[in-house]
Amino acid sequence: MSVQSLMILIAGPYRSGTGDDPALMDKNLRALESVALPLYRAGHIPLIGEWLALPLLREAGSKKPGDAIYDEILYPIANRLIRRCDAVLRLPGASNGADEDVRLAREQGLLVFEQLADVPGCG
Repeated sequence: MSVQSLMILIAGPYRSGTGDDPALMDKNLRALESVALPLYRAGHIPLIGEWLALPLLREAGSKKPGDAIYDEILYPIANRLIRRCDAVLRLPGASNGADEDVRLAREQGLLVFEQLADVPGCG
């Protein structure tokens, strides 16, 4: 039996708890990315907002996390993505942005998974 392919936004800490240290932010991004391949191999389409936001931030000239350009792009891109996704996978860790992603997903009636094993085909 094959699994229905879902477009899944991976949500979790990126900037939270890093003090804006680029190495810690990169570590958080790698943690988000660590579940992308298992999702893909299970037949799903994994997405991470930062995959789209980071190139846009560079192109727009953002100088640091929290500047006006950053605020214009980083969280709004995730909000736009949620409207196109079927589900959100919320990874552990404190994150206001990820909590907002979950809130928006639930508001729209999307599936919200709390761990990778709960995603169809990943258990």
